[in-house]
Amino acid sequence: MSGADETAAGARGDVPGATDESRGEPSRAQRMKERLAERRKAHERRSRMYRIGFALAGATVTLVGLAMLVTPGPAFVVIPIGLAMLALEFAWAERLLDRALDQAEAASRKAAETTATQRILGGLAAALAIGAAVTAWLQWEFPLIPG
Repeated sequence: MSGADETAAGARGDVPGATDESRGEPSRAQRMKERLAERRKAHERRSRMYRIGFALAGATVTLVGLAMLVTPGPAFVVIPIGLAMLALEFAWAERLLDRALDQAEAASRKAAETTATQRILGGLAAALAIGAAVTAWLQWEFPLIPG
């Protein structure tokens, strides 16, 4: 990246390690909330049938995301998408989305503040857990597919 590109990237917030607070700009979550408010105004001008269909689609996406909490899938990506769709119609969904965005931002900050030792120990713990699961599967001869 050239110096001009780095400056432009820094202005957009793409530079790793550059926080919104250090530049005095609104946080990523705050920008998302503002965009949602703008989209809600446009959404309110749509027909009633479109809005009902959109709310049903948002409910479906949210339910699929909730199912992904216990099945393989990107639940923590899908649920906020469904909540964002529902937030165009319902205040309760907007409140849930706000809480989710705030918690995601806090988790992101907390993860960024971990030390190298914490990351190494976390990776080691994950590797040991996987090793224990594989050992138990091999030792106790769990069937790969129940039935």
